[in-house]
Amino acid sequence: MEMKKRINLELRNRAPEEVTELVLDNCLCVNGEIEGLNDTFKKLEFLSMANVELSSLARLPSLNKLRKLELSDNIISGGLEVLAEKCPNLTYLNLSGNKIKDLSTVEALDEEDDDDYVEEGEEEEEEEEEGLRGEKRKRDAEDDGEEEDD
Repeated sequence: MEMKKRINLELRNRAPEEVTELVLDNCLCVNGEIEGLNDTFKKLEFLSMANVELSSLARLPSLNKLRKLELSDNIISGGLEVLAEKCPNLTYLNLSGNKIKDLSTVEALDEEDDDDYVEEGEEEEEEEEEGLRGEKRKRDAEDDGEEEDD
């Protein structure tokens, strides 16, 4: 079944604006590209296109709410930079079983965002500044194992 037809079936008489999950696994995409998916899927949070013979993400629409994207078992070999632009809230991506040969291909997804990264030690300083009431207890190496009864 072609991707366009599968999308229409998956809608089940709902408007694309209402859909939060879309599973298109094992359908057929024409010329290795996404078909039938467009910007009207504004609430889409989960999209699965596993084993659909997808080779390009060039026609991926802007999906600002998308968090999980399943693209396993396709023939994608590059062009992943589109994901950072079109899916800014993506937190899960599965690319297993694709034709990616070099890690530099996925480097396009590695966002340089210093706000989320906290150096070791910085977190404690921030907590002290906020007037933290308690202190962190350091665990002894002995505490890590199971307790023994005497």
